[in-house]
Amino acid sequence: MKNLDLKEIKERALKIRKQYHQLEKAHHGSEWTVEEDALAFLTDAGLVGRYTMSQQGRWPKGNTNPELQHKLGECIWWLTVLADRMDIDINESLESFLTKTENLLEE
Repeated sequence: MKNLDLKEIKERALKIRKQYHQLEKAHHGSEWTVEEDALAFLTDAGLVGRYTMSQQGRWPKGNTNPELQHKLGECIWWLTVLADRMDIDINESLESFLTKTENLLEE
């Protein structure tokens, strides 16, 4: 499996999101709002927590690794989509966070 860079992730994520917008229009007459996208992300993030508990033996559901892997990827996808929809550069956001945190922890 190849390593993806943030530019490629963003391009692919936004292409997929456009396809979902078409489904939303077909089924509901309009695209989801940014708020609905954020709620969908939070729902998936909650499932990451539950599947993590299962993987660590703290929740009575077995073999959730495939679901956990899927939801981790989906959460990255959602964050990429949300940043774009709110005119935030995900690359700049990540770089800024990493630099700030590294500097904070080096003190």
